Amino acid sequence: MEQLLTERLVLTRPLPDDESELFALCSDERVWRHYPSLRHTDTEQTRAMLDRWTQQWDAHGLGVWVARGREDGALRGYGGCSVLHDAVWNLGYRLTPEHHGHGYATELARAAIDAAQRVHPDLPVIAYLLANNEASAAVARRLGLREVHRGPDAGNPDPDAVRLVFAERALTAGELAATLR
Repeated sequence: MEQLLTERLVLTRPLPDDESELFALCSDERVWRHYPSLRHTDTEQTRAMLDRWTQQWDAHGLGVWVARGREDGALRGYGGCSVLHDAVWNLGYRLTPEHHGHGYATELARAAIDAAQRVHPDLPVIAYLLANNEASAAVARRLGLREVHRGPDAGNPDPDAVRLVFAERALTAGELAATLR
């Protein structure tokens, strides 16, 4: 599953050659308005992110994909499912600002959930997001995920931040604890 085609996207396992485009995306303040302190300020952060993604792929046979348009090959963003604390699949994605609001997040996330359920169906799929990220919450709901947790976001520099967890099925206490760790 290192490459997957959806209706409009080519999803591929990340490569070192993707670093400069991913840095451009991850350093763009427009994609971090819900959590600005995570914006990349140097390429070393992007390189470390790529290393984590490679470790996920090597350990679990699935991870975050780089998403490009089928028609033009241009970067749309990245996303996929990664195993979190050996307990859950964590669904996540980030899109280039010019591709927000066109259904790419839903398309990518649907492919990621399907792949995760094929690779390791015993692990639940969750989406871990901030309450002020209404677009991501809408995508989670559109995909059939249900809100299973709402509470303070430990470690967030914003003391008023509220963390939401959506899941495709009920979580055990251990799965929820691993998610919030």
